[in-house]
Amino acid sequence: MPRPLWTGSLSFGLVNVPVELRSAVRDRQLHFTQLNERTSSPIEVHRYCTKEDVEVEWDDVAHGYELDDGREVVLTDDELAAAAPRRTRTIDVEQFADLDQLDPAYLDHPYVLVPASGSEGTVRAYMLLHGVMRDREKVAIGRFVLRSKLYLAAIRPDGPLLSLSTMRFHDELRPASGAGAPSGRAHRPKPRALREAVRLIESMSGEFDPAHWSDRHRARLRRAIERKAKGETIAAPRRDQRSERASPDLMEALEASIRGLAKT
Repeated sequence: MPRPLWTGSLSFGLVNVPVELRSAVRDRQLHFTQLNERTSSPIEVHRYCTKEDVEVEWDDVAHGYELDDGREVVLTDDELAAAAPRRTRTIDVEQFADLDQLDPAYLDHPYVLVPASGSEGTVRAYMLLHGVMRDREKVAIGRFVLRSKLYLAAIRPDGPLLSLSTMRFHDELRPASGAGAPSGRAHRPKPRALREAVRLIESMSGEFDPAHWSDRHRARLRRAIERKAKGETIAAPRRDQRSERASPDLMEALEASIRGLAKT
């Protein structure tokens, strides 16, 4: 069971539900240390002043912010602390919204909220909130402070527990119009292409099973580590020429994809 990352109360109106915040994910990535290739010795990172060419102690490190006109504003730790949010022990719910209004693009890191104690009153209040939000298909939007940073959060029922996801703010998402979205009549697909695309998508449709999808890169990396530990030489793979070929005709590609699926 993961240890609590934060303990406090989920607060809405005059109601306070004691909760613990725990991570909903586990780190399965393979982590490497940086070594000198010739000696296999660990590499250390030091902070050096580019002007004086001396190592700088951590207590002497300040924080610079470059303005639009090129000037640098330097802030000390105390000056940064003056702008830090006031640490509280509450997740302040400010709004309940319909669950289908929550765009997944706003969701960032997932956590779970569990009752902070086994007392009957705490569990009853937790389950009451969980049941009402589940039955009414609601999501709670609020704010809380975690590790000196203020987060916007979405709380929603997830199985028997409440999940909490930190959220991106509206101005952090790039609008589709500014990301190169195609426009104009010239890009509209022809009816036949639409029909073939629907056929292909329908033939590839099925129930989503998260357990079906595994991290293939991590598996290949682990196999490479195991082979290297046995003294084998790991050769770089050949370049895949298929991705460099010119794109085929759209209709030809759709029809060929459907024929390929029909044979499987």
